[in-house]
Amino acid sequence: MKPGIHPSYGPVVFRDKAARSAFLTRSTMTSDKTIQWEDGNTYPVVDVEISNVSHPFYTGTARVLDTAGRVERFERRYGRRGAH
Repeated sequence: MKPGIHPSYGPVVFRDKAARSAFLTRSTMTSDKTIQWEDGNTYPVVDVEISNVSHPFYTGTARVLDTAGRVERFERRYGRRGAH
């Protein structure tokens, strides 16, 4: 790798505003805001609107759409493809 062309990769705290949770990971993102973490060190903090803690897919509250019913309703209304 060429030196000096890649962004710095270090510890960053991501804070989920919706679920009021935070996690420490490594990232190339930066921030002017900092937070003191549980280990006593200060890290840059990035506020996010949604994460795996609050996303409906990961929390099990995702809705499943009835796509089969939609297809059947379309076929009733407009006929099947190639049914001349």
